[in-house]
Amino acid sequence: MNALSTASGRAVAPATHISLMVSDVDGTLVNKDKQVAPATVEAVARLRAAGVPFAAVSSRPPRGMKILIEPLKLEILGGFNGSSIVKADLTPIEEHFVPLEAARTAIEMMAGRGADIWVFADNEWFVTNGANPYVARETRTVAFDATVVEDFGDHIARAGKIVGTSSDFDMLAQCEIDLQALLGDAASARRSQHYYLDVTHPGTDKGHAVRAFAQHWGVPLEEVAVIGDMANDLPMFEIAGLAIAMGNATDAVKAQAHFVTGTNAEDGVAQAIEKFVLPRVRGR
Repeated sequence: MNALSTASGRAVAPATHISLMVSDVDGTLVNKDKQVAPATVEAVARLRAAGVPFAAVSSRPPRGMKILIEPLKLEILGGFNGSSIVKADLTPIEEHFVPLEAARTAIEMMAGRGADIWVFADNEWFVTNGANPYVARETRTVAFDATVVEDFGDHIARAGKIVGTSSDFDMLAQCEIDLQALLGDAASARRSQHYYLDVTHPGTDKGHAVRAFAQHWGVPLEEVAVIGDMANDLPMFEIAGLAIAMGNATDAVKAQAHFVTGTNAEDGVAQAIEKFVLPRVRGR
């Protein structure tokens, strides 16, 4: 499927009017250098000038989204896959923690299969293996350092997100299936990258964030456009009026999109705004 093409997996036609756009961050809104490209900043500004607000939701902790707020003039944002909704000054609007027993179950399974475990709690990021190469990658992404601990102690009782990380992508993909089956409705287990399996509060996925944003601006869900690239973006695809997949998205995500745009190395968000969103703004 080429950039700026029509996907075939959606049974519902795309919305004809858009009044709000919500974007994933990593693999979508930022490029491979974890920066928002100038073309994306300009396209979001044009969207806002047309009267359409723009919001972001990410698997990142809210603290790790600070670099997006000023260039994109974000008013509200969602972290931990929607488990934390905050204002632009990072003041919490709502916070939901991973239930304690689900947290313990997830840690036991993921660690038992060889994944390193991270816990995001109390506005910090805790790891037991600081030498894990993904720690350096994540530090660059969230722009703050991990705290190395011998054990997570009572931080898991206040975890916004627990992550299993591994370079064994196949193991992590199978663990996602098995862990979600084991947890049931007790927590959500979804990969945000091929190497990250995120465990968050049940029912507060990215679809929850989209609902919160739509309520904030008084916009019906059928007038919301969303864009993303990974499995944890699918909950917002399921409820939005217009779903756009990045060119670098997984095949499963592309199959659930109305349209496919360019990759995050090709200003895919900017392309999507110009091609698919702005033409659906009332009065244009």
